[in-house]
Amino acid sequence: MPNSDWDVVVIGSGLGGLTAAAYLAATGKRVAVLEQHYVAGGNAHVFRRMKKFEFDVGVHYVGDCGPGGSLPTVFGGLGLGDKVEWVEMDPDGFDTLMFPGVTFRVPKGWDRYRERLVATFPDDESAIHRCIDVLQNVIAQQGKVRMPVTPADYPRLMEEAPDFLKWGMRPLGELFDDCGLGAKARAVIAGECGDYATPPSRTPVMLHAGLLNGYLKGAYYPRGGGQVLPAHLVDVVRSNGGEVRTRTRVERILVEDGRAAGVRIDTGEELRAPVVISNGDLKRTMLDMVGEEHLSPALLERVRDFRMALPFFVVYLGLDIDLRETMPRTNYWYFDSFDIEGMYQDATEGRMPQDFFCFISVGSVKDPETETIAPKGYSSLEIMTIVPADHRFWGVEEGPVAGERYHRKEGYRSFKDEVADRLVEGAERIIPGLRDHIVWQEAATPITHERYAFSTGGTSYGIELAIDQFGPNRPSPKTEIEGLYLAGASTMFGHGISGVIRGGVGTASMVAGRDLMAEVAAGAVFGDPSKLTG
Repeated sequence: MPNSDWDVVVIGSGLGGLTAAAYLAATGKRVAVLEQHYVAGGNAHVFRRMKKFEFDVGVHYVGDCGPGGSLPTVFGGLGLGDKVEWVEMDPDGFDTLMFPGVTFRVPKGWDRYRERLVATFPDDESAIHRCIDVLQNVIAQQGKVRMPVTPADYPRLMEEAPDFLKWGMRPLGELFDDCGLGAKARAVIAGECGDYATPPSRTPVMLHAGLLNGYLKGAYYPRGGGQVLPAHLVDVVRSNGGEVRTRTRVERILVEDGRAAGVRIDTGEELRAPVVISNGDLKRTMLDMVGEEHLSPALLERVRDFRMALPFFVVYLGLDIDLRETMPRTNYWYFDSFDIEGMYQDATEGRMPQDFFCFISVGSVKDPETETIAPKGYSSLEIMTIVPADHRFWGVEEGPVAGERYHRKEGYRSFKDEVADRLVEGAERIIPGLRDHIVWQEAATPITHERYAFSTGGTSYGIELAIDQFGPNRPSPKTEIEGLYLAGASTMFGHGISGVIRGGVGTASMVAGRDLMAEVAAGAVFGDPSKLTG
């Protein structure tokens, strides 16, 4: 009989929950992680096909992973510093943005980025300098701000952080307008907005500045593929006396006398713990697993009103050609037009975007020495685009979490094939003849993602990263229910691989009552690294 008395129970094994679990286990807590899927990792897991190809679900590239970078620091604090190796992508163009008549390779470094923008759009030179100045200043001044900001702080901040105060929480589109940027230059600067799935009209300047700043420090991919990240975190949990269970679905978070008391899983077993951390979908956590009866009216209304980020449609391809020989270590972003705003408006309003865009990432090129991703002579890649979330758009009624069996529905299957074909066609514009070399193909819709991740709307980014749902407007890891905490993309720490990992440390810090990130930044290593098996 598994031990049911724990210090902490973590629901979901995404990177946020696993990081929190690893830090708490390494600092002496008895931790159990419960995952409903058959493999740990959440959006960081991989799957394999034909005993030949490995596909990443969500780890495509990560910023700031050089020496002293944010993620090496986090992993170093768990004794994993020499176990997670980062492969740098092309510093002269880790992202390649392709618009009609314009191809822009995004280089490492703010100065080179600025110079290349001016060289590409000389008529926009003064506007580009103004825009990049603001983006860099917002990042530089962010450290002067301590939340919560009170009226007494404003005189000092007006002196020390004027651009942060003026622009940090205003829309990126407004900054473009204020600078007088032309349509092509603004599309290129915003071109990587698929990394957070919000259009310029709703994107906080602070969000886009932070995204650029991370990647301009260098873009990286973990050697061995995305699965190495959760695998090492699982090792930390287990090596420090914790447990990670898969195929274990939590049905209810137990709330007794107004505080968390543990969880009940679908077999009826209860695991008791004074602290519960949910890395699951925010709405499903609060409305279903906690239950509306335990929420204050204000929190209930807030949770219901949160908008989810747009989801993705993904095509996974195995090819019998080796792109290592012809392709730089870059991601491709292909756009039919410069109207990024219109693409997002279409998807948000429930239409397939009229103007096409896609993101193409080739794991076997990013990590050419790891032949489990694809053996020599072959390639493994993903193609992604934003799509509407609504079940009915996909020919589904209630969705897989409600128990609907949707796989064989003719409308769902035929539309899925149609969208997949459109993405393959788009990728062929970058990799000519690609279709003739496909030996494996499958696709994932938002319904697929809902099935495996239990995410509302099938999104991987949590609640939308828009002005009214960003920073302090996002949920704190500490909830109004004593002992119940949150981790993952919907918290104030944000989304993405870096966001949820740093957020996991933040959640663990709140549980532990100490600033664990400051401690590891100062050199602390928790747990006993000699116990690790990886």
